[in-house]
Amino acid sequence: MEAVGKSGLPIDARELAAGTVGAAIERLANDGVRRVAVAGGDGTVASAAALAGKLSLELAIIPGGTLNHLATDLGIPDKIDDALRLALAGEARPVDAGVVNDHLFLNTSSVGSYVTFVRLRERLERLLGYRLASIVAGIRLLIRPRVFTVEIEIEGQLRSHVTPLVFIGVGERELKLPTLGGRAKDGRRGLHVMIVQGRSRARLAALAFAATARGTQSAAKSPALDAFIVNRLTIRMRRRRGYVATDGELHAIAGPLTYSWLPQAVRVVMPR
Repeated sequence: MEAVGKSGLPIDARELAAGTVGAAIERLANDGVRRVAVAGGDGTVASAAALAGKLSLELAIIPGGTLNHLATDLGIPDKIDDALRLALAGEARPVDAGVVNDHLFLNTSSVGSYVTFVRLRERLERLLGYRLASIVAGIRLLIRPRVFTVEIEIEGQLRSHVTPLVFIGVGERELKLPTLGGRAKDGRRGLHVMIVQGRSRARLAALAFAATARGTQSAAKSPALDAFIVNRLTIRMRRRRGYVATDGELHAIAGPLTYSWLPQAVRVVMPR
């Protein structure tokens, strides 16, 4: 069914429940469709990208979620009409991805304090709203930071860490404000693994100071942070099952957590 939206562009628009997006994409692929556009945030886009990659579909992104970091990184406009025009006329180019067990992500994944933050924010959001819940959850996390022990296997070497946070980004990440956590310009490819060391808030403050003052390379040399760019790693935790964040979504995953870099995993429509 072809329809014409308010923008005057020919589109086949379908409003779907989150759990039915995958089946709809498979039906479209079976019907011979080669390009699909998905409206949503990073988590929704990552779910669609996992199927698009397997089915050799081109994926267009219409930013529409709480977090749209990937769309921003790729230069995709946030206005719906402009994003739709790009979806029709833009060029599809391959982008890298990561996968932890069977969960694909295009931007970031983390284990530890960020997961605790998201779970607390989600509990508070119904009462306080998103912004205020985020502030309260952040303050709570700084007052009572939680740490856990992990064993991380990187390129055949097993290392043990007591840490509040393990962060994994697709592509090299920037640790210098104001682009903290964003993709480093002309950065190296692979999975950028960052492990915050130590138990105290002072460690986190030292890391933040080093990153702000001197950027990625200096922060990577800080005693408060171990950083690596790898193609594969394994995280072993004491619990058999734990929460992992991928592109802002939480998943309960049975360990061990095996991360792999997937070069040119999916073709995404972006500006020429």
